[in-house]
Formats: sequence, C-alpha cells, structure tokens
Amino acid sequence: MKLRDCVAVVTGGASGLGEACVRNIVAGGGKVAILDLQEDRAQKLIAELGSNVVFAKTDVTNEESVQNAVKKTLDAFGRINVAINCAGVGDPAKLLSKKGPMPLSFFNRVVQINLVGTFNVIRLAVEQMVKNTPGPDGEKGVVINTASAAAFDGQVGQPAYSASKAGVVGMTLPLARECADYGIRVMTIAPGLFNTPMLSILPQAARDALGKMVPFPARLGEPAEFAEMCRHIIENRMLNGEVIRLDGAIRMAAK
Repeated sequence: MKLRDCVAVVTGGASGLGEACVRNIVAGGGKVAILDLQEDRAQKLIAELGSNVVFAKTDVTNEESVQNAVKKTLDAFGRINVAINCAGVGDPAKLLSKKGPMPLSFFNRVVQINLVGTFNVIRLAVEQMVKNTPGPDGEKGVVINTASAAAFDGQVGQPAYSASKAGVVGMTLPLARECADYGIRVMTIAPGLFNTPMLSILPQAARDALGKMVPFPARLGEPAEFAEMCRHIIENRMLNGEVIRLDGAIRMAAK
C-alpha cells in the first residue's frame, strides 16, 4: 500500500510519535484523521497541513467515542486503510511506596488506555477495513501498534506500563493470524528512548544522559524515525505479525 492511496486514523496524533506519523502520511499524499484529546494541538496541525487532515476528539477507552471518530473519518474520506495506535500514558509507580501499595485504580487506568484502548481502536477500524476493495495480494488494510522496550526490559516503577505494553505485544500475532483472512496486516513497533512529550518534562541534561545509554546511535530517537518505520510497514506487504524493536540496541537496566 502506498501512502498516497491510504486513509489513516492515528491515535495520539496531535503530538509526539503520532504527530510525526500524521506529518509523514500527509507528506506522502495520504489523508489522516487525528484521534486525540488535545484539540488545540490538533487544530494547529490541521491549519498547517490542510484539508487532508481531520480531527475527532477521542477517548480511546470509550466505545462510543471511537465509534464517533470512525464515523467522522468515513464522512470525511470514505474509508479507512491504516490504523496507527500511538495514544498512551507512561506514568511510573512502584508496587509498594511510602504511601502503601500501588492503587489498583492507577494500574487499571494505564492498562485501559495503553492496552484496552489499542484493542478498541483496532476492532472498530478493522470492521471498516474489511469493506475496502482489495489491492495487490488482496490487501485491504494495515494496523500498526505502539508497544515499548519496557514490554521486554521493564524497570522498577514500570509494572503497570510494562504490563500494558507486553499485552500489546502479546496480541499482535493472534490478531495478525485472524486478520490475514481479511487481507489486513497487523504489526507492532516497540520504541526505546524517544524524544517525545513523555520525556520533555526532564531537563536537557537528563535527556542527554538518557541518550548516551543507547549503544548506537548514542542519542534519543526522533519521532520522525518512528514515522519512517510506520511508512515502511505500510508499504512493505511482507511485514506482518511481528514486533520490531526500534531502540538503537538498548536493553534497559533495572533502575
């Protein structure tokens, strides 16, 4: 599938990795619906990128909210070919702190957004993708999920985050196997340390120190590099049912 032929929904598309994907797809001639809660940032993107972008204020954990976003995408562009799931939270919390055990509500919130929200978008996007006219090899659509190196190398303070991202990894293959019958591919990217809003709250010296932990290149990844990987997945039909670590060979220490 070529970018110029695709209509994509991108969750978390108003900032960070998702914003980079929106920019990349539009630059390639595609159309994008931004599914996000950050309306101001999304509207600025639309003002910059033009009529090939629409915005739907979306809570990925809410069925009706995602249904409405899908409908808005169909009303604007007529179809959905690609779903890129970038919406997520990375809030840290230890199992046991001075305040006591981690609140169960905290764990549930992280899992709901990162894992259940991803699945919610996939199921409603695939429902529309199966209606597409098949392309070469019978392809009808592509799903790209965002996991994390923490799915494999979770650190102290990341039990909720790591569990949620490991769940995204775990559902990749079974979804790809089922969606193969529909001509839809399912892939997941597991980024390492990237220069995103999650890290922007840190001072520059701290971000530089994190970047030096990466074997090569010894720096933080840039959102545009994540977007380029998404573009390659969209355009390479043999990529299916796999998790790609995009992390400069980093393996996270315990702390």
